[in-house]
Amino acid sequence: MNLFKITYDLVRQIPKGNVSTYGNVAKALGDIYAARAVGRMMNQNPDADDMPCFRIVYSDGRLGGFGLGINDKIRRLKQDNISVENGRIVDFENILFDDFKTDYPLKKLRSEQIELSKNVITRNFFDEKKTIAGFDVSYPKNEFDECCGACVVMDYKTKEIIEEKTIFAKTFFPYIATYLSFRELPFIKKLVKILNTKPSILMLDGNGLLHPFGLGLASHAGVYLDIPSIGVAKSMLCGKLKNNAIQMNNKIIGYVLYTSKIAKRPVYVSPGHKISFETSLNIVKNFSKYRLPDPIRRAHVLAKTSLE
Repeated sequence: MNLFKITYDLVRQIPKGNVSTYGNVAKALGDIYAARAVGRMMNQNPDADDMPCFRIVYSDGRLGGFGLGINDKIRRLKQDNISVENGRIVDFENILFDDFKTDYPLKKLRSEQIELSKNVITRNFFDEKKTIAGFDVSYPKNEFDECCGACVVMDYKTKEIIEEKTIFAKTFFPYIATYLSFRELPFIKKLVKILNTKPSILMLDGNGLLHPFGLGLASHAGVYLDIPSIGVAKSMLCGKLKNNAIQMNNKIIGYVLYTSKIAKRPVYVSPGHKISFETSLNIVKNFSKYRLPDPIRRAHVLAKTSLE
């Protein structure tokens, strides 16, 4: 899904002489929590003449930002016969547009997540742990440039690197919390496809079951690829902490783990698919010297250095 194109097409619906808000565009996408991502997409807009992002303002009538500078935003608004005083739109409520024609794409993706979450298994479904593959994606400053997805496959017993792969591609989906898999799964699918051997276990820089809808990146990848997977995140996306367990709706969905004695901050571990909580924790501990477990840390370094 090219969410950039969908969002820009929505903004093109705003008539001359009207403005809309980041929140209204997010609602038209299907999730008000995408408002911040809408702001980033407006900032990344490659052609303000073709896509009138200057017509997007804050919900209280304040102008917000503009990639070409606030004075140019005011100039473009005045060309639309929209007045600005003290940094706010004059007669804001009367020229506010929210009548978008949309099929709410994020609602569709959310429904897909909820349906796929029913397939997540949190029991061990493997006979032997031969290899483990870590994944990460590195992004350029300009999201219209190519990103780098990296995979590092390690021998489970010796912890030696068996294989490294990178791919370069553009992303068509901005970062939106709880929708990370729709941004990064295309990279993971392509990387797994070009590996010489199928990994026994996947380890991903993201959540598994620790997700408001039970399908973080690790779970989505595990279900789609039918490979046992583990999620290791750097922040707690949802739930409440009780001792070292993270709970939601009276169920454990993940654990807080300090992976080494020198780690000042924890990681948040949860099963992705076809693996238990206990095994997920033990594997992460087994591969951790620093804060991030080695398969993910090495993939992160590979992706970052390859993009430079």
